[in-house]
Amino acid sequence: MPELPEVEVTRRGIAPHLEGRQLRGAVVREGRLRWPVPADLDARVRGLTVSSVTRRGKYLVLDLARGGRPAAALLIHLGMSGSLRVVPRETPLHRHDHLDLLLADGGVLRLRDPRRFGAVLWTEEEPAAHPRLADLGPEPLGPELTGDYLYARSRGRTATVKAFLMDASVVVGVGNIYASEALFRAGIHPGRAAGRIGRERYRRLAEAVRAVLEAAIAAGGTTLRDFTDSAGAPGYFRQQLAVYGHEGAPCPGCGHPLRRSVIAQRSSFYCGRCQT
Repeated sequence: MPELPEVEVTRRGIAPHLEGRQLRGAVVREGRLRWPVPADLDARVRGLTVSSVTRRGKYLVLDLARGGRPAAALLIHLGMSGSLRVVPRETPLHRHDHLDLLLADGGVLRLRDPRRFGAVLWTEEEPAAHPRLADLGPEPLGPELTGDYLYARSRGRTATVKAFLMDASVVVGVGNIYASEALFRAGIHPGRAAGRIGRERYRRLAEAVRAVLEAAIAAGGTTLRDFTDSAGAPGYFRQQLAVYGHEGAPCPGCGHPLRRSVIAQRSSFYCGRCQT
């Protein structure tokens, strides 16, 4: 499933081809995604200009303007297997190419989503106020995510620190892979109760989250099965994963065999010696 780094890699890939470009319509071949795509999307977007392409958590936000004034926005989620590419209009279709946004200069933004768990949502309100975005926590790469913030939010919590870190109302976009890697870097056992971890350890964790995500973005994301970027290339951060997917392998820090257990209903990989 594309996580925050993969979505950010996608954003950086498509933004130069979309920002400032006018839309001449849309083609919806399959509107039955996680939520129905508006049936009249073609008429809604026609003549609008993409003023910016931003990201909030795992959602891409295409801000649309008319005559230089904000008109609407499209919120796009890649679901479990989605990808976005800007391609020439004559590019042959794949069976899972469900939607095209048609650019006035002849290109198209094409959504491919084999499992149809993605979303294309239309809103005419401020995107931050949309129900899918309104309750999200701070961005992990922004200044709001600090150890002091995590420490304050964790007080009294009995849930595991991994579940706490993956809670989108606490911090947005830290999925299973990157939570495992950040907790390893910070030396924190993923099964520890969030409320029983001290302030200094949360400071190390905040730094580890940022470092892991930035490294993943620089490597083009992580391809475990489905992800490719906006140019169709896989992400290479998988080669830098220290613990995720390496059950039984020697720990990079101490050589002790790495373990796997199910925490917060997800596979968690960790070192029983280095992480306490």
